Amino acid sequence: MDERIRCSWAGDIPIYVDYHDNEWGRPTHDDRELFELLVLEGAQAGLSWLTILKKREAYREAFDGFDPAKVALYDEAKIEELMANEGIVRNRRKIESAITNAKLFLDVVGEFGSFDAFIWGYVDGEPIVNHWETQADVPATTPLSDRISKDLKKRGFKFVGSTIVYAYMQSIGMVNDHVADCFVRQEMTETL
Repeated sequence: MDERIRCSWAGDIPIYVDYHDNEWGRPTHDDRELFELLVLEGAQAGLSWLTILKKREAYREAFDGFDPAKVALYDEAKIEELMANEGIVRNRRKIESAITNAKLFLDVVGEFGSFDAFIWGYVDGEPIVNHWETQADVPATTPLSDRISKDLKKRGFKFVGSTIVYAYMQSIGMVNDHVADCFVRQEMTETL
């Protein structure tokens, strides 16, 4: 039995525990991973993150490993194929947003050299380390997520409201919101 203390949201479901322990809040700088999490956070809107984690492998297969250059070329036939795929969330607006966002993601890469340089530029390349005692203390949005959301929307990105953006910031490690007694927080603090 694993006796380590975790953020309460991780619960005891293995896929959730693994995500919490090995991904959430850990800085991610790989553009493909940044695109994957952008698509998945958008797909999660109105659903639980657990639902998306369970569908993640199907998403990776359906969306060509989240290669934005491939996703940007998807046409109506591919959209229909995705709409028939029971392994993913079959919501036309979310599927279309992934394609739109892939095109815009590539535009950002062209402008900044990488999406990583663009998104991490908001925090000067350094994660924000918050100091929350309990999960209830963690906000759903912040002034920074509001700003990033507004900037992404201005560029044409879809499914990038402030709540989704803040969840994205958490997932890619731009913010470390592991609570005070979480072993991951302690582990990450020791490596700084």
